[in-house]
Amino acid sequence: MTDDFYCDEVLSGRTPVDVVIETSTVLAYHHTRPFWPVHIVVIPKRHIASLLTLQAEDAPLLAEMVQVIQQVAEQVVAEHGAARVLTNLGQYQDSKHLHWHVSAGDPLR
Repeated sequence: MTDDFYCDEVLSGRTPVDVVIETSTVLAYHHTRPFWPVHIVVIPKRHIASLLTLQAEDAPLLAEMVQVIQQVAEQVVAEHGAARVLTNLGQYQDSKHLHWHVSAGDPLR
């Protein structure tokens, strides 16, 4: 196994997930080990290591990811009154696959 949980487990189907939104290129689902009471992850279905490795040709995929993130965030705000959207880089990024967290509430840990 590599350090890419999303390709190795989620996109391969080995780890089942509760899907929120899915397009042909983007997947949003409830985190398998949430850090917040509401914790949704948005990933590209194609491997991209991080925000820092995006290329110019990834612009359409990034635009679609932002649209999905916006839809998820709108749902979270409507249901919980607030949301945060973040991505991690470097040492903060446990899984080396571009992903965004959409969350609400105080940390569970």
